[in-house]
Amino acid sequence: MEVLKVSTTSVPKSVAGAIAAIARGGGSAEIHTIGAGAVNQAVKSIAIARGYVAPNGIELICIPAFSQIEVDGETKTSIIFLVDKR
Repeated sequence: MEVLKVSTTSVPKSVAGAIAAIARGGGSAEIHTIGAGAVNQAVKSIAIARGYVAPNGIELICIPAFSQIEVDGETKTSIIFLVDKR
């Protein structure tokens, strides 16, 4: 499973390209986000990636989940998106 970290400043088309490459290679992606802006960019990226791989007959599914991560010695709640092929 490939781990992608998405922030508020991430470019959705670039992240979507990474997700599409992982899906075409037969893998799955785990997208880590912290904050509303990062979640927004991640959701846009997943939607764009679905459009990239659909012509190849690949259907992506996304499962969101909460996670606790350590950042600079501080525990923060993050949202992770598990992206896999159906």
